[in-house]
Amino acid sequence: MSAEPGERKKFQRQQQGMGFGPGGGRGGPVGGLAMPVEKAKDFKGTLNRLTGYLRPYKLSLLAILVTAMLSTVFNIVSPKILGLVTTKLYEGVVAKIKGVPGATFDFGYIGRILIILAVLYAISSLFFYIQQYIMASVAQKTVYRLRQDVYEKLNRMPLKFFDSRPHGEIMSRAVNDMDNISTTLQQSLTQLITSATTLVGIVVMMLTISPILTLIIVLTFPLSVLVTTVVAKRSQGHFKDQQRALGILNGHVEEMFTGHKIVKAFGLEQRSLAEFDTINENLYNAGWKAQFISGVIMPLMNFIGNIGYVFVSVVGGIMITRGMIVIGDVQAFIQYSRQFTMPITQLANIANIIQSTIASAERVFELLDEEEEVPEAENAKIIQLPRGEVQFHDVKFGYKEDVPLIEHMNIDVKSGQTIAIVGPTGAGKTTLVNLLMRFYELNGGQITIDGVNITQLRRGDLRTMFGMVLQDTWLFQGTIRDNIAYGRGGATEEEIVQAAKAAHADHFIRTLPDGYDTVLNEDATNISQGQKQLLTIARTILTDPAILILDEATSSVDTRTEIHIQKAMNELMQGRTSFVIAHRLSTIRDADLILVMNHGSIIEKGSHEELLAKGGFYADLYNSQFTSPMLEQEAI
Repeated sequence: MSAEPGERKKFQRQQQGMGFGPGGGRGGPVGGLAMPVEKAKDFKGTLNRLTGYLRPYKLSLLAILVTAMLSTVFNIVSPKILGLVTTKLYEGVVAKIKGVPGATFDFGYIGRILIILAVLYAISSLFFYIQQYIMASVAQKTVYRLRQDVYEKLNRMPLKFFDSRPHGEIMSRAVNDMDNISTTLQQSLTQLITSATTLVGIVVMMLTISPILTLIIVLTFPLSVLVTTVVAKRSQGHFKDQQRALGILNGHVEEMFTGHKIVKAFGLEQRSLAEFDTINENLYNAGWKAQFISGVIMPLMNFIGNIGYVFVSVVGGIMITRGMIVIGDVQAFIQYSRQFTMPITQLANIANIIQSTIASAERVFELLDEEEEVPEAENAKIIQLPRGEVQFHDVKFGYKEDVPLIEHMNIDVKSGQTIAIVGPTGAGKTTLVNLLMRFYELNGGQITIDGVNITQLRRGDLRTMFGMVLQDTWLFQGTIRDNIAYGRGGATEEEIVQAAKAAHADHFIRTLPDGYDTVLNEDATNISQGQKQLLTIARTILTDPAILILDEATSSVDTRTEIHIQKAMNELMQGRTSFVIAHRLSTIRDADLILVMNHGSIIEKGSHEELLAKGGFYADLYNSQFTSPMLEQEAI
């Protein structure tokens, strides 16, 4: 159900800047340290709240921590043990060169070391597998609960929430941000533990081998940080330019494809291409600079690492000649030195990812903290057999409380009457219906159905009394049978067919290759607009509502199809209270009561003849649609 276009746009403009920022995801180059990261406004509070979703899995998280540490430890000690093999081989070679009697290679010792290594690698892999298995379960269960909370929250949100925000923003929070959280929990959390354990373990192993060589490696670390920081700052601006240009490009492409027919109709393909080329050129320049500068980081890091490697090799060689260290330990140390910067780089990347993830979590929690619908009434009443009597008693409403739209509205509708609501765009016609179905809450007064205040009814019970046929048809991807039966679970085949016949839709359905089993595609483009409308009418007939809401269902179809739809709606309206939002006034001559609205107020009411006789606003509105008696006769 959509609000009056003029009112809705005004309301959206008033709400701009009050809610969401753009939904985010992870972007930029893989492993790049220079990518600008969106930060949360309340990092600590959001982190604590996200951690709350992990608390039920404390034991699992402890198991992940232990297995991650064991997997890393078994991996770290491997170079040290492998160095024993190198040392033993070196001793054999030296003994052979010196001509020591009986000198030989102790292949038995070497074989035992290699077996130990194989066992260590196998144990490390096993613990890594266990860690990933448990983490997958914890991450998916956590995100499952969070997704469930978000979906349940959206079902409790008032219509004004969806009216005041682009649907893309809400989708971004419910999908993109959720996916960002899921990916981080699954991958980055375990990598954080592994990288931290690896870094500590490598430093410990290097210190046990040689504090002097460790000092050499540690001294190169500040140089790595300095280089990374300088390059990162240079690339930040270019990454922002890249993101900005990418957003402009996406907007241009979407706009051109959405209005593809219009572009072709006006022959503006070349201008569109020229605009695209300019935007694409800007994106290319920003992207090239950003990727090139951030790409310099790794070569520079390798260069600094190689400097340390050279010093370790030279100093290690001198220490071997002086008997201060064995050759196997130097080999192991070189391996450790090559691994030293890797966990540091990983930790830096993870820190960025966690910042992005907490920002995503903050957006999700902002959604969860939004104001919900007014709670359902305790001991809610139920109207067992609704008659369809509707009264508006001194109703007041505005999208913002200080900007009233409807004031002092009083309407008395008897059961079975047809009430037409007319007026210019922005008069409040659709808003009146939204209030009736309690999509919005009143600022004053009350609305009753069969004498019961609608606030004393559960929203679900209230809305089951209504059937809607809107100007904009809504059908989902599925069979025609499923679409007709959408509003009534458990409907039989006979009931579905009867509803289709009453809506004058049965004939066209049976002409389709698969009949009622015809699958409508995503936008139901495989049937005409008029056929879509007939299906929505059949769906409404099947629900057998007490009150109908008809929003000019024939405005976008040809005259012949309009006749079918009008017949179907007349069938639908028999014996039911009907609210008809009319734009073509020729369709409402037979209404029991016509309400003429302007600026949120009912300025005239009466039958068609009575209102024409008054010669007021309705008469002017009606006569403006018919410029000659011939046109009026055609409309009749």
